[in-house]
Amino acid sequence: MIGVFDSGIGGLTVLADLEAELPDERLAYVGDRAYCPYGGRPAEEIIARTFAIADELVGEGATLLVVACNTATIAAIGPLRARHALPVVGIEPAVKPAVAQSRTRVVGVLATEGSLGGAKFHGLVAEHRGDAEVLTQPCPGLVDRIESGDLHGPATRALVEEFVRPLVEAGADTLVLGCTHYPLVRDLISEAAGPGVALVDPGAAIAKRTRALLAERGALSAGPGSVDLRATDGSDLEPLYRSLSR
Repeated sequence: MIGVFDSGIGGLTVLADLEAELPDERLAYVGDRAYCPYGGRPAEEIIARTFAIADELVGEGATLLVVACNTATIAAIGPLRARHALPVVGIEPAVKPAVAQSRTRVVGVLATEGSLGGAKFHGLVAEHRGDAEVLTQPCPGLVDRIESGDLHGPATRALVEEFVRPLVEAGADTLVLGCTHYPLVRDLISEAAGPGVALVDPGAAIAKRTRALLAERGALSAGPGSVDLRATDGSDLEPLYRSLSR
């Protein structure tokens, strides 16, 4: 079983990529909605929540973990790998592929304040920016709007426009969706950015990396595949997930 978790519903976008890439695998997803968002929480609390969920999934038989949350990856993936002797796949803003495809050599990164503030993110930018300018845009409140279910309303649209416009006006032709929640409002981000601006998120790459790790260990399943969904606040994730995975 592959255990997948996020602070809320954002990681469902990664789960959909995993199911598409690995349809014969058993997937178990936990959305920690009782503690969402992680972005403004101290690292110690994020690590504690990550440990609690990972321990639960491993206890249920997970042999590989996917941390489908940028903030949790930054805060907790090192301690998590030290805690569990199994493969742990993290997620990080897709700066490298964004820089590679940018024509204007200006890349914008949309992310939570927690993801943008750490040394890990700054190291990622330093390693991959090359001759490009990498602009960052924290998006306070956007995860909350998405978690509330408002994926298309005027308040969410206005918030997206507020965050996207400065990056495009500064010349960015490629935007990194640096939080797994943001693909859920991909249409609004694309509209705000306008034609000719590419959006990059790492979900498909995470799924391919997971397949490669399983193949290396001779652990690819012959099926049947399944998906188990749960949220720590008891909410039903099934309708939203099925809309993503058609």
